[in-house]
Amino acid sequence: MPSLAAIQVLLVDDNPHMRTIASAVLKSAGIRKVFEAGDGGAALQVLREHAIDLAIVDYNMFPLDGVEFTRLVRNSPDSANPYLPIIMMTGHSGKQRVYEARDAGVTEFLAKPITAKAVLDRIQSVIWKPRPFVKTEGYFGPDRRRVTAPGFRGPFRRATDAARETTGPATAAPL
Repeated sequence: MPSLAAIQVLLVDDNPHMRTIASAVLKSAGIRKVFEAGDGGAALQVLREHAIDLAIVDYNMFPLDGVEFTRLVRNSPDSANPYLPIIMMTGHSGKQRVYEARDAGVTEFLAKPITAKAVLDRIQSVIWKPRPFVKTEGYFGPDRRRVTAPGFRGPFRRATDAARETTGPATAAPL
């Protein structure tokens, strides 16, 4: 992976041991600037004070959890960076949690216990394969469609889909 020394990462988890582990993984990958926060509220303050390039956020925190943090980053009028790549990590990666995180605007999802490979794969994904952002009445965040569905014939609802109507199938699958 090309050098990650220039990026600034915000690591948010209410468990200090988990932050230590994740921070060690990030630093071993060459990331020099890792800011830490114990909950979503403290993380929002870090975003106001620093030019963060990527956030890795735990799902379950109190008083402000990772899903609500993501919603505020994406939709708050005073958000420091609504396009911030956000990787959600959790020890409970059931389908409902994944969908809730996806629908809040999370960029990638990471199941605990984390591994260095999984963390670096997600970071590579958000850096080298960024998804376009979508804004609708009920959602703002990365495009949730990921794979090409063979034979998909519509409905085509986005402006960028107009070209697909004549050239081929659209993508349609959840995070």
